[in-house]
Amino acid sequence: MQDEKQGEGAGGVVPGQCEGQGGGSLDRQTLAITLAALGVVFGDIGTSPLYAVRECFHGKHAIAISPETILGVLSLIFWSLTVVVTIKYVGFVTRIDNRGEGGIFALLGQAQAHMARLGSKTRSAVVLLALIGASLLFGEGIITPAISVLSAVEGLSVATTAADPLVVPLTVLILLGLFLVQHRGTARIGSVFGPIMLTWFVVIAVLGFRQVLASPEIFRAVNPLYAIDFFAVHRWHGIVVLGSVVLVITGSEALYAGLGHFGYRAISRSWICIAYPALLLNYLGQGALLLNQPEAASNPFYGLVPHALLYPMVGLAATATVIASQALISGVFSLSQQAIQLGYCPRMRIIHTSPEKEGQIYIAGVNYTIMILCIAVVLMFKESSGLAGAYGIAVTLTMTMTSLLYFVVVRRAYDWPAWKALPVVVLFLCFDIPNVSGNLMKIPDGGWFTLLVAACVLVLMKTWKDGRKQLSQAMLEKRFPIELFLEDVAVHDVKRVYGTAVFMTVSPEGTPGALLHHIKHNHVLHKNVLILSIQTSDIPSVAACDRLKIENLGHGFYRLVAAYGYMETPSIPEIMGIAARMGLKTDPATTTYYLGRETLLATGTSKMMGWRKRLFVFMARNASNPTSYFGMPPNRVVELGAQIEL
Repeated sequence: MQDEKQGEGAGGVVPGQCEGQGGGSLDRQTLAITLAALGVVFGDIGTSPLYAVRECFHGKHAIAISPETILGVLSLIFWSLTVVVTIKYVGFVTRIDNRGEGGIFALLGQAQAHMARLGSKTRSAVVLLALIGASLLFGEGIITPAISVLSAVEGLSVATTAADPLVVPLTVLILLGLFLVQHRGTARIGSVFGPIMLTWFVVIAVLGFRQVLASPEIFRAVNPLYAIDFFAVHRWHGIVVLGSVVLVITGSEALYAGLGHFGYRAISRSWICIAYPALLLNYLGQGALLLNQPEAASNPFYGLVPHALLYPMVGLAATATVIASQALISGVFSLSQQAIQLGYCPRMRIIHTSPEKEGQIYIAGVNYTIMILCIAVVLMFKESSGLAGAYGIAVTLTMTMTSLLYFVVVRRAYDWPAWKALPVVVLFLCFDIPNVSGNLMKIPDGGWFTLLVAACVLVLMKTWKDGRKQLSQAMLEKRFPIELFLEDVAVHDVKRVYGTAVFMTVSPEGTPGALLHHIKHNHVLHKNVLILSIQTSDIPSVAACDRLKIENLGHGFYRLVAAYGYMETPSIPEIMGIAARMGLKTDPATTTYYLGRETLLATGTSKMMGWRKRLFVFMARNASNPTSYFGMPPNRVVELGAQIEL
C-alpha cells in the first residue's frame, strides 16, 4: 500500500491512475475500508448542508432571493465541490503523500526533505506556511463541533418554536458528553461511523432528489455562466456571499489528513460514488425548494424534511454531527502529536486508546482545552449563523496554505517544471483567494475568533521551537567532548559499579550534562553506560530495522541514536528491547535512567525577545514529565538539575 501511494504521488495529475495498479475487483475488505473512510473522513463536509445554503440566503450578509440568485449560488456550490474537492484534493493533493501519510505536516515533511535545494528565505517561508495552516486547523477543531452540533439541534426550532430555549443547553450537553468520553477512544464506536454516515448520505440524497423532481430547472445551475453573472450583478456582495458558499467545502483538509488511515482508493471511491452525488442532490434540492418556497430560507435543509420525520431527522443529524466532530477532535490529537515530535509543542502525555490502531490517541490537555473553548463559543455566539464567519476563514486560509505548499513540493520533490505546476496551482488559487476575500469581510462577525486562536497557537509553536533551539545551542556551547571525557575516565580509573546507566540527551554530540554532574557528585560509573538520543525524522514512521543505531565508544560506553517518525511516540522500553536484540543486553532490574532537569532563566543574552523567553520558560515548566512521556519505569529514574540562562 505504501509503495502504491507513493507511486500515485509521483503521478500526480492523471485521474484514475491508481486504479490500474491494483488490477483487482472490489473485495469485502476494500468495501469495508471504503465504508470506514466514508464515516471518518467525510463527516465534516457531509454535514455542511445543515447550514451552508441557509447562510447564503438568511442572516446579516444574505442575498435577496430570486431565481437568478438561487441559480447563481447553486452554480457556485456545484463548481466549488467539483473544482476544490474533486479536482484539487481528490485529483491532485491526495496523490502527494509522505510515506503514505497526508495532511499539512506531510507536505512540510516532503518539502523539508528537499530543503537543501531551497534558499534560506524560502525554507523559512515554507515552514511558516505549514505552521499557519496547522494553527488554523486547531481553530477549525474548535469551531467544527460547535457549529455542526448547534446547527443540527436548531432543527428542533423548525419543528416547534417552544424548543428555542433548549437549543443552546442541549448543544452544550451533547458537546460536554462528546469530550468527556474521549478518553475511552473511538475503537468501539468507530465501527459504526461508516454505516451511520452511509445512512446520512442516502437520506439527504433522497430528500434532495424529491425536491429536484418537483423543480428540475434547478439543474441549470450546473452552467458556470450563472456563477459569472452572479458576480457581475452583485459584485462585492457576491464576494461576501462566496464566504458562505465556502462552507460546502469544509472538511477537505480532513479528507487529506485521512490519507494515511484509509489510502487514496478508499477516499476517492467514497467521495466519487457516495458523498459527492449525495451532497450535490441535497444542495440542488435546497435550491429547488427555495425556488418554490422562498420563506424556507431560514432553514432550507429541514425544509426538505416531511414534518412527520422532523424529530427523527434531528436525531440523525445530531448523530452525524457528533461523528463529524469526533473526526476533527481526533485530527487535532494527531496534529498535536505531530507538533510534539517535530519540536513545535511541549511534551504532553499521549494515551494510545487502541492496541490495534496506532493512530487512535488521546491527549487530555488538548481535549479539555478544546472542550472549554468549544462550549465557550457556543455560549458566546448562541446560533450557528454567528459561527459561520469564524468557520469559513479557518477553512479558506488553510486551503490556501496547502495550495502554496503543494507548489513547493511538486516543484522540488517531484521535479515538475514550472509550465506544468503553475497552471494547476493557479487554478487552485483562483478559488482559494476569492474564498479568503469573502471571509475576511466577516472578521467582525466571528472570524476574529479563529484568527485569534490561530495567532495564539502560532506564537506558542514558534516560541517553543525557537526556545528549544536557543537552549540546545546554550547546552552545546558548554558540552564537553566525549573523546576527552573517555580519556579522563581511563586515566583516573573511575570506580565502576554493577548495572547499566542510561543518560538521555537531546544531541548525540559531546558528553551529556547529566553524565558530567553524576560523576562529579557520585564519583562512580556503572559497568555499562548508554548515551541515548531520540531524533525525529521528517517522515511519518520509521521502519523497525532503522529504529536504532548503536556505536561502541569503548570503556563500556555506548552511544544509541533512536529515530522516530513525526506520527510516532518514542518508547524507551521499545528502544531497550531493540538494543537487546542487537546484542546490547541489559537487565531492567539493574538499569537506571538519568535525566537532566534544566532550570531555565530568561536573563541570558539570546536573541529572543524577553516576553518570548518568559513564555518559553513557562511552557517548559509545564511540559509533561519525560518519565511518563517516554514510558520509563518511574522507580528507575534519577534527575540531575542544572541552571541555564537563555
